[in-house]
Amino acid sequence: MTRPGADEYAPFYQGYVARVPESDVMGVLAAQPAELRSRLAAVAREQETFRYADGKWSIRELVGHLGDSERVFGYRAFTFARGDEGPLPGFDENVYVERSGFDALPLTSLVEEFAALRSANLATLRRVDAAGFARSGVANGNRVTVRALAYMMAGHVRHHLAILDERYLRRSAESSS
Repeated sequence: MTRPGADEYAPFYQGYVARVPESDVMGVLAAQPAELRSRLAAVAREQETFRYADGKWSIRELVGHLGDSERVFGYRAFTFARGDEGPLPGFDENVYVERSGFDALPLTSLVEEFAALRSANLATLRRVDAAGFARSGVANGNRVTVRALAYMMAGHVRHHLAILDERYLRRSAESSS
């Protein structure tokens, strides 16, 4: 699969696409659940609800958000790959997290939910041919290709893994010492 052009997604998503320099986006997508498990394995249960600042998501909420986004991006990719050009609605990630109840769930269950969603999305994406990856539809008022959605999915997780490392895991370790 070739990298998506800047005309295949809204400018907002450039940061996510840029986080995936690899040409094998499917390999990146496949590796991310294990990477997430590895990063979070050392988080103590009492640290799972850690917030690095008032009004910010907890570690559980951040991982729950990854699952929410995986559902949304995956559905968009599935729909557009099948030739439905939309339009599909956007989603307010803050409202979704606020109404999620993620902080009441163990972190391991949220990680495994993300892994299951990613597995399902990979099963779909592995059946998409070149023409399917070039198909597009409208989501959140913007045209986007299936190819761009694959890169956005991988880049979105990398974006939040970087935030997890910089703002949660480092600060969580500092606050517990």
